[in-house]
Amino acid sequence: MLRAGIVGLPNVGKSTLFNALVANAKAEAANFPFCTIEPNVGVVAVPDERLNVLTKISNSAQTVHTRIEFVDIAGLVKGASKGEGLGNQFLSNIREVDAIVQVVRCFDSEDIIHVSGCVDPIRDIEVINLELALSDLAQVERRIERTKKQARINKAAQEELEVLEKLEAILNEGKSVRMAGLNEDESFLIKPLNLLTCKPVIYAANVSEDDLASGNDWVEKVRNIAGMENAQVVLISAQVESELIELPEEERVNYLESLGVEEGGLKSLIKATYELLGLRTYFTTGEKETKAWTIKAGTLAPQASGIIHTDFERGFIRAETIAYDDLVASGSITAAKEKGFLRSEGKDYLVKEGDIMLFRFNV
Repeated sequence: MLRAGIVGLPNVGKSTLFNALVANAKAEAANFPFCTIEPNVGVVAVPDERLNVLTKISNSAQTVHTRIEFVDIAGLVKGASKGEGLGNQFLSNIREVDAIVQVVRCFDSEDIIHVSGCVDPIRDIEVINLELALSDLAQVERRIERTKKQARINKAAQEELEVLEKLEAILNEGKSVRMAGLNEDESFLIKPLNLLTCKPVIYAANVSEDDLASGNDWVEKVRNIAGMENAQVVLISAQVESELIELPEEERVNYLESLGVEEGGLKSLIKATYELLGLRTYFTTGEKETKAWTIKAGTLAPQASGIIHTDFERGFIRAETIAYDDLVASGSITAAKEKGFLRSEGKDYLVKEGDIMLFRFNV
């Protein structure tokens, strides 16, 4: 299961957002810095309306969503790369996640203290990104010193050194490794370093309920930064989401409609995180259950079957598959077969988003 870390300055709404994400989480949300010390972890179902459709078509007894793990990480302050606040622990926790959700405060409130005295999302983003870059810079510089000695006699080390020096220049400007324009081979060379600014990022712009539908000037500034970094922005209101989880489903819909939005920010955030991680979904469906399975983009049929059970991959013969849209249009698997929508695919088949799969294998 892949992990996304929720990060940000103290008092931007991280723990409130985390509580809403996992619905029954017990992360403490309070109005003082470093409320979260040990990271809280929660497993979240990925919303997917297609599961309900398939469950109805197959008359399944059970519906099983695919899941992502979210980690609520301690708040960061300026100087974290040098150990200020809970800096060392914060940075260590970030290294363990696959993607970063950076919560950015885009609302004003006299009741909630801002660690810097006033709301300024650009400054907040720069503080966090600079601390991550400084931490990476220290690691790259240490690696350069070790690699220089080897590079005198080793061609592979020479190639690595060239990439490291390229990163050193980028990081010295306070920029992220994501902006270095590395090719696939260069990215492979630095992968063991597990650099913080190499991780994909979503900016979660935390707004008041009045700004949830259209955002505000602060949100536009966040979008400008995200555009330069090729990152995504999702509009959320942590406070609204914390209230939604207390309401029955029908009342949630009515509440969101009264705010001028069709879907809560959390659903958008979960979906965006799933896509950011390069994940894809295929389905299995029948009377017993309809289930979503997570694979990486570019996964072949045998490896996709191995997600269910290693025996499936080891003894893979073929995959019988129907595209989601074809099954829905047909109304049943039997009708889809009669219309010729069922395909038999071999070991070289690249599983597509939304495929309904049945694997044949030897025991």
